Amino acid sequence: MDKSVANIADAVAGIEDGSTIMIGGFGGSGAPIELIHALIDKGPKGLTVINNNAGNGRIGIAAMIDAGMVRKMICSFPRSTDPRAFTDRYLAGDIELELVPQGTLAERIRAGGAGIPAFYTPTAYGTELAEGKPTAEFDGRHYIQERWLKADFALVKGQVGDTHGNLTYNKAGRNFNPLMCMAAAKTIAQVTRIVSPGGIDPEHVVTPGIFVDCVVEVSQPRQEEDLIRAGVAYV
Repeated sequence: MDKSVANIADAVAGIEDGSTIMIGGFGGSGAPIELIHALIDKGPKGLTVINNNAGNGRIGIAAMIDAGMVRKMICSFPRSTDPRAFTDRYLAGDIELELVPQGTLAERIRAGGAGIPAFYTPTAYGTELAEGKPTAEFDGRHYIQERWLKADFALVKGQVGDTHGNLTYNKAGRNFNPLMCMAAAKTIAQVTRIVSPGGIDPEHVVTPGIFVDCVVEVSQPRQEEDLIRAGVAYV
């Protein structure tokens, strides 16, 4: 099955208002900037976005927030070097925040992909983040229950992909991307290069194609930090 599409606009065409979207990346590393801005061009509203942070400057997720597309952010770091997009919307009451400790965020996404509806962790016990959540004691230590995270779509960035959807990643660009591929109903991946089946050594595949629904080639992907330093407001 050939999962490749010709352009990024076609790749995000199925994302509609009210969708929950996981977006890969740790800061700018592994962030699918081109897919994000193709989605901005499409313009769906009322989105819930799951990411490590709430964007930086006026690029990527921050640009989505600026465009009024995001109803809720689920993230670990709502403040960045330049958090003005999220901060302005949050102070105006236009966007909701669910703050999640980083390790808990990763595990909630992993649990969603593994079919585990809930788990217990000591992280955040006794803090405001634990309010209203079930608690339990194991071996004399208190834990809170955290629920899985799943999404309608995942937007991820790989390095090489084949037409069957098998993916590799570039070093730290791997971060949340493989977990999100497993936790979303539909995964859309941008890759620097698409190859034919067999063009990736099976030992190098990180995300098997069964978890990927769409692959689009972006041969010269932009890097968030470079765009911010250059003062670019839009891709």
